[in-house]
Amino acid sequence: MVNNHMYKLAYYLTDGIYPKWSTFIQTITLPQSPKQQLFAQVQESVRKDVERAFGVLQARFAIVKNPVRTMAKEKIRKIMRACIILHNMIVEDERDGYSMRYDISEFEEGESSRTSEVLNANPTLNEIPTILNNIFPNRNDLRDRQTHERLKNDLIENIWDKFGDED
Repeated sequence: MVNNHMYKLAYYLTDGIYPKWSTFIQTITLPQSPKQQLFAQVQESVRKDVERAFGVLQARFAIVKNPVRTMAKEKIRKIMRACIILHNMIVEDERDGYSMRYDISEFEEGESSRTSEVLNANPTLNEIPTILNNIFPNRNDLRDRQTHERLKNDLIENIWDKFGDED
């Protein structure tokens, strides 16, 4: 729900290389109004924060580096939460002066010849369409430029309503 409008897909803050689909929200490269300037500033700031945090987790935990397209959302959530908790524990431990270094290369996964097909131990579950098909039931919903523009305008208004009057 953004600016009192309901959206059925999640959105992701991206840079300009992504297409203008309903789920990708890019910055405004040449903002013309104060609302657009504020949106661009907030979008770029938040996107960079997320990229930095994710980069730290990818550098520390190999499981975060590898593709997870076939995993269930709940499993991904648990993995990310565990990595964040472990990262915070490591940072806290290092802050206290304990800074012994380990060679983590033996734990990292390198390039593999695995396929992206995942077989479940329960054969009936292998007949279920991929999780991606469940997430994006209609390709047109994903690529809808009108939804993209409506969401972006709603986000611009939402940010302005929250932070626009503050100088």
